[in-house]
Amino acid sequence: MKKRFTLIPLSGLFFLTLTGFLDFNKINKVHYNLPTANTIATVNKEIIPFEVIYTPTIENDFIGFREAIAFKESRGKYHIINTLGYLGKYQFGKSTLKRIKINDTKEFINNPAQQEKAFIALSSLNKWILIRDIKRSVGKKINGIEITESGILAAAHLAGAGNVKKYLRSKGSETFTDAYGSSVQHYMKKFAGYDTSFITPIKNATI
Repeated sequence: MKKRFTLIPLSGLFFLTLTGFLDFNKINKVHYNLPTANTIATVNKEIIPFEVIYTPTIENDFIGFREAIAFKESRGKYHIINTLGYLGKYQFGKSTLKRIKINDTKEFINNPAQQEKAFIALSSLNKWILIRDIKRSVGKKINGIEITESGILAAAHLAGAGNVKKYLRSKGSETFTDAYGSSVQHYMKKFAGYDTSFITPIKNATI
């Protein structure tokens, strides 16, 4: 993989832009927390060793969708466990992991490749559960927000497919908000417009 680096000084900080190519055939192999394409790395030279903070400015393809959710959930960190016990880069609950046949949470939190596969499996399962609602709702507006497939799948990752069904079928009057204040409606808006056609609906999806 060829990469080009550009270092630009700005107010004591340096912005490092990386451009490169991503191979969709290697989607289950973990190389970066954020895709190299269109990623900005802020280097604070006052901290030794230099602290690098990655900010995603990513495309609207599947990898962009995946990494945008990861950044919202955990800042893209695989080894995070939050105060409610949700695990990893995508903040999975234990019951959700069991549904996709993952029972060893210790191995899961230390296995980035497994976390990436789990995200695809859960997305496939949610798409299968919500396929009729996706067909009925995409392109419509609820509370001023245009409904997209990626918004639906992101909201299902947050709240579960059942709560997304309630939101869509009640035209937004029934919603879900998690303990940190994130809502189905917020995810519908924040993650709208990504291309999630890569995700295949699978009834019994597992890793």
